Amino acid sequence: MARRQGWALVLLAVVAAGCTSTVPVPVVPSAGAPETTAVSPAPATPTAEPDRRDRVAVPVYYVAETPAGFRLQREFHSIVTDERASAAVRELLASPTGTDPDYRSLWPRGTSLREPVRRDGGAIVVDLADVGQVDPDVAELTVQQLVFTVQGALQATDPVRILVDGATVPRLWGTVDTSRPVERGDAYALRSLVQIDSPVDGTQAGREVEVRGEAAVFEATVLWEVLRGGETVRKGVASTAEGQRFAPFAFTVTLEPGEYTVRVREDDPSDGEGRPSLSDDKRITVSG
Repeated sequence: MARRQGWALVLLAVVAAGCTSTVPVPVVPSAGAPETTAVSPAPATPTAEPDRRDRVAVPVYYVAETPAGFRLQREFHSIVTDERASAAVRELLASPTGTDPDYRSLWPRGTSLREPVRRDGGAIVVDLADVGQVDPDVAELTVQQLVFTVQGALQATDPVRILVDGATVPRLWGTVDTSRPVERGDAYALRSLVQIDSPVDGTQAGREVEVRGEAAVFEATVLWEVLRGGETVRKGVASTAEGQRFAPFAFTVTLEPGEYTVRVREDDPSDGEGRPSLSDDKRITVSG
């Protein structure tokens, strides 16, 4: 998911020098002395200051509808920035969906970041503007979408103080207590337990497709399959480093050219007696 770059604007000033006319006086050059002409050095061209910011991948959390209800899903967005948290919040507020159209932002359209994200007194401060209304049923999850995004960008667990137009709001949308910094909720209750980080949805891939993600699954087991036209063409099992804790997984699959859906899901040890199993999928096009 590639994003925005700033361009430096270079202004060049050209100065024209005036001249006055005089009566010419003939000069006889001495024998053998070549006539010389003075050449003024060309003016130096100013060079643009290099952009010293880094291209970084910032996590942005969205909300997806799953068989087990609404859950947070994560995307990594590639951005040139030196303010990771502010960039992540702006990405969150910029669009109603992520790169994956199944991922939605619950924040009202028009909400903006009023000032850069900062730290103050053991909290991360996010000052917002133009905050519209949110359905009370999803208000808590909307706030957690922001909290997970900011903490993920800073790789921190500090609580998040949410301001609106520079001021503390006792209850955001009349529902969520924001009179004090908001702690991150239980990741196992709020996040999807299986997540594909790459490839991103809509990727053009070569025949060797490497799939990476994160999961918190029973016995560290991630089930995967590749579908074409609704039919399973490949399937297998991947493992995380640790069971029932969020940990990375990876696998590689070789595919013929065509359009596919890559899907990962958790195993269901209850054989359908427990909650519905969680999954994530990405559409890809394989070429060459």
